[in-house]
Amino acid sequence: MLKAKETKIFDGLNLIDTIERLGISYHFEDEIEEKLQQYFNMDTNYEDKTYDLYTVSLHFRVFRQHGHRISSDIFRKFMDGEGKFKEVIKSDAKGLLSLYEASYLRVHEEDILEDALAFATSNLKFIAPNLSSPLREYVFHALVQPLHFGNPRIEARNFISFYEQDENKNETLLRFAKLDYNLLQTLHKDELREVSRWWKELDLVSKLPYARDRVVECYFWAMGVYHEPQYSRARVMLTKTIIMTSIIDDTYDAYGVIEELNIFTDAIEKWDISQIDRLPEYIKPFYSALLDLYVQFEKELEQEGRSYAITYAKESLKELVRSYHVEAKWFIEGYLPPFNEYLDNALITCTYCYHTTTALLGTKSANEPDFEWLSQKPKMLVASLKICRLIDDIATYEVEKARGQIATGIESYMKEFGATKEEAMDKFFEIATNSWKDMNEECLKPSSHPRNVLMRILNLERIIDVTYKNNEDGYTQPEKVLKPHIVALFVDPIKI
Repeated sequence: MLKAKETKIFDGLNLIDTIERLGISYHFEDEIEEKLQQYFNMDTNYEDKTYDLYTVSLHFRVFRQHGHRISSDIFRKFMDGEGKFKEVIKSDAKGLLSLYEASYLRVHEEDILEDALAFATSNLKFIAPNLSSPLREYVFHALVQPLHFGNPRIEARNFISFYEQDENKNETLLRFAKLDYNLLQTLHKDELREVSRWWKELDLVSKLPYARDRVVECYFWAMGVYHEPQYSRARVMLTKTIIMTSIIDDTYDAYGVIEELNIFTDAIEKWDISQIDRLPEYIKPFYSALLDLYVQFEKELEQEGRSYAITYAKESLKELVRSYHVEAKWFIEGYLPPFNEYLDNALITCTYCYHTTTALLGTKSANEPDFEWLSQKPKMLVASLKICRLIDDIATYEVEKARGQIATGIESYMKEFGATKEEAMDKFFEIATNSWKDMNEECLKPSSHPRNVLMRILNLERIIDVTYKNNEDGYTQPEKVLKPHIVALFVDPIKI
């Protein structure tokens, strides 16, 4: 279907969008890119009346999703002489939904898309209750979870259920998507069992009084970064690093005393098994397991000529531990840093610097320039760190305040700028929104780094949106937020 030369741009982009939303686009990556380039190079006249709101918005979104610099000026045809969206499109539910989803691909200085988001959101909320299925379900879901911010695997599962009700559905594509989803689910469950065996053999739960069994939640995060079968090894490696980071976080945050943390920080910095004798007894098994894990990683990557990746991962982990140590000292001293001092450190402790690096460990296509680029903290990575940190800060503020944590982002901002809690949270959302614009811009062509590297950063950010939905802390309390997703992804197959 994608290779048919006579396929018109309208039909072609609809097909590509359907394939992507069904979660099966990884089977057709080259064909999709070739077709999109062909369509983008066409001299399409979007002023033509045949290009309605739905179609223009769909084209804009799909092109932007693939890095093509299509101008947002194509939406001006839907505005009146006063620069407002025309009244006539208020009742076009399908068009409004398409416009709504497209608006999340906006970059800086695109006021027209800011207006589009506000216009589409308010009108969709008004008309949604009176829509018929499946459009009603599409709209209600999108208002809670915009497509661009959603975890691709979760969104595929949801779209399959919606698409099944669509009277214009392609039965062949639908059946293929269901079969593919279930096959991938089997692979994911196998990987989860592999990581669970490794975790059980480490037996850190019995050795560390505060270690928690979070294998499933950690795997959920790794699967959110890449769900495709070619990333199987990468998922397993990333999950293991997330699990170990979770223990380090708890060590600094809830268990270790400062004298012990001083020694542990230095031992991580030196990265040598001879340091184990200096450590408190309770942390020795973990330190040994961490070093062993990296020995295993290095042996595997040496065979591919990619052992350099281990150096970057170690250095990133050392940076993370140093920043955890700073936070621990702030807590002990009762020190509330100025906001910028807080943020500089907190961008590291959000762990995304480290996990973006370890996400590439098992990815054969990731080369040394990619790791070096990440180590320099490029604009896209910094944007992702800001989103992760500030959204986390909003969701965890009340819990951290209740346990006596004063060096939080919200408290720091309130004190420095004389702001209320609500004003601080609004500012954090504003920074996060602008950071998404930075990320969208950095994903546009030309880019000095391959799309598969950029997508790792983007997908990590999407996990944040899912995990901290409605300001709930899904990381600390996964049963409240993540459980339905975990069941759908790893337990219940789709009925064929």
